[in-house]
Amino acid sequence: MSFCEHCVKGVTHEGEPAGKWEEINGVNSYVATPSKDYPKDKVIVLLTDIFGPQLINNRLLADDFAANGFKTVIPDLFNGDPAPVSAFNPGSTWSLTEWFKSHGPENTRPSIDKIIEGLKKDGVTSFGVIGYCFGGRYTFDLAFDGIPKAAAVAHPSLLKIPEDLETFASKATAPLLINSCTTDPQFPLEAQAKADELLGNGKYAPGYKREFFEGCTHGFAVRGDMSDPKVKAGKEGSFKATVEWMIKYL
Repeated sequence: MSFCEHCVKGVTHEGEPAGKWEEINGVNSYVATPSKDYPKDKVIVLLTDIFGPQLINNRLLADDFAANGFKTVIPDLFNGDPAPVSAFNPGSTWSLTEWFKSHGPENTRPSIDKIIEGLKKDGVTSFGVIGYCFGGRYTFDLAFDGIPKAAAVAHPSLLKIPEDLETFASKATAPLLINSCTTDPQFPLEAQAKADELLGNGKYAPGYKREFFEGCTHGFAVRGDMSDPKVKAGKEGSFKATVEWMIKYL
């Protein structure tokens, strides 16, 4: 498995997070709760890029989902060791390759399983899982295990194509939304076409949709430069599509 240069590029977004940090079954998590009444048995689990909930962009996304009526939980997949925001800086010497050596599936999946277990103990019966970049890999894995009721990914990383798409088609039961873009070495145009081939046109009965955002690059839905009109439209469009997907299926 490998990453691309866009996995460590991005822009920090402005805002004041409204959620709070909580420990859920031993996992430090950012929790965004709707201000109005909401179904207590449903939760969105947001699986982040390599920057984790420590990146304000991810917390603001969770807040936005909460503002649309979904309690949203971002587990710290990296046990307090996410990629540093300083990696955005030109000339950064931080090594993604070295970091990934201690953040493989054997390090990451246990925290996700603990979160799911802890939320179930709290009465949650329906999960929406949304994965961005790195988190896209684990959204697929959870769907393979039948955990989410609805799934969505944006510019997913670390997928094996076509194998993971074939497994999704044969094993998963969650409706799947993919937010894709023009330039994405992790999920390129060929992979996007393969997803449509295997899952589209009613072939995947639970439901499938792929959105495409022209002029955007891997990472746009989380770390995009909002001063770029195409990227701004992509970020806002992918968020809107994801909210609508969760409203429909979760």
